[in-house]
Amino acid sequence: MPVPHLLLALAVVFVWGTNFVVIKVGLAEWPPFWFATLRFVLSAFPFVLFVQRPAVAWGTLAAFGVLLGVGQFGLLFYAMRTDISPGLASLVIQTQVFFTIGLALLLRGERVKRAQAVALGFAVAGMVLIAVRMDATVTVSGLALVLLAAFCWAGANLVAKSAGRVDMLAFMVWSSVFAVPPLAALSLVFDGPAAMLQSLQQASAVAWGAVLWQALGNTLFGYGVWNWLLARHPAATVTPCALLVPVFGMAASAWWLSEALPGWKLGAAALVMAGLALNVLASRWTLSRPVSSS
Repeated sequence: MPVPHLLLALAVVFVWGTNFVVIKVGLAEWPPFWFATLRFVLSAFPFVLFVQRPAVAWGTLAAFGVLLGVGQFGLLFYAMRTDISPGLASLVIQTQVFFTIGLALLLRGERVKRAQAVALGFAVAGMVLIAVRMDATVTVSGLALVLLAAFCWAGANLVAKSAGRVDMLAFMVWSSVFAVPPLAALSLVFDGPAAMLQSLQQASAVAWGAVLWQALGNTLFGYGVWNWLLARHPAATVTPCALLVPVFGMAASAWWLSEALPGWKLGAAALVMAGLALNVLASRWTLSRPVSSS
């Protein structure tokens, strides 16, 4: 990629990685499902009034909005409230890569490649290490919730892929509308109307800044620029940059929130990152192989 495009990719990865610290800061004042609701409200409005709806079915927009809004971020926010640290969350959520591959294999009847199986083995070993050595920064329920959030993200990936080549910024804006009602309903049930109202009345500028960062920085800027780059460069050129998300996530959490990084966490991160890297390298190798003339 040209240097300006590479810098854009790194800016997106930086936003996505450090976003886990921003989530934790926001959760200090917002109930989790209400926080997610506000995030998608501001991702949709007022932009939905000015951005033309992409040429995709309503069902596709709704499925993506629910999977991304409720499944990925609703569960992630709920887990990060007390059950998993930002650094570990930024690492575990990357298992969405393997869930995406698994769902594609299941739904399309494809066969898993040997390199993908080895890569998955590394990632699973990292998750097992987290489960065995978990401390006060992660609980069993926290690990399970973020893995489920990663699975929902994988489902959202397949829905987005089925939409074809569309204006992804418009796709994000319009799909965000469908995330709001179920998130608001979950907030009423789990957070309670009193907590929702109280948080609105007492929210500081920092809390509202966290919501705006989620909506404008992470959702519209992040996904908009990322898909702009994917439209101009091969996926195998752009996607390796995403390997830096857990690096930024764990570093930001250690620096800003003083999250400890003992050897077992670094070992788990190394295993998961090795799996992700091997998967990316296998994809690049497959794309670069010459097609047989036989």
